[in-house]
Amino acid sequence: MTKVTCTNLLLIFFLGGRRTHGDSVTQMEGQVTISEGALLTINCTYSSTSYPTLFWYVQYPGEGPQLLLKAVKANDKVSNKDFEATYNKEATSFNLEKASIQESDSAVYYCALGDTVAETAGGAEHKL
Repeated sequence: MTKVTCTNLLLIFFLGGRRTHGDSVTQMEGQVTISEGALLTINCTYSSTSYPTLFWYVQYPGEGPQLLLKAVKANDKVSNKDFEATYNKEATSFNLEKASIQESDSAVYYCALGDTVAETAGGAEHKL
């Protein structure tokens, strides 16, 4: 989970991921401060016994989580609202990037994974 808040600087907090059935995602831990307009990179690595579907969710203040990005196969490069991430199977990563972070990007960011069977049934997009 990553929380971005802003006045003139952006504060980013990272917490660890969740483990289910031997699968897990891990985000960086700690706090980072970056200036508005700077490159934002939030690292997310995963461990899975299969080929999971990978997600980034965003939760703006006062709202529920919303799907930001979704990748279903290796080497998928996905983008939305100037955010992008690449499903890197070799590095087992799905890092979130934005070239120029803005105050309006203040939110909590979650990296998640789901198995292909659950995703095909339509349930994975709505679970954290």
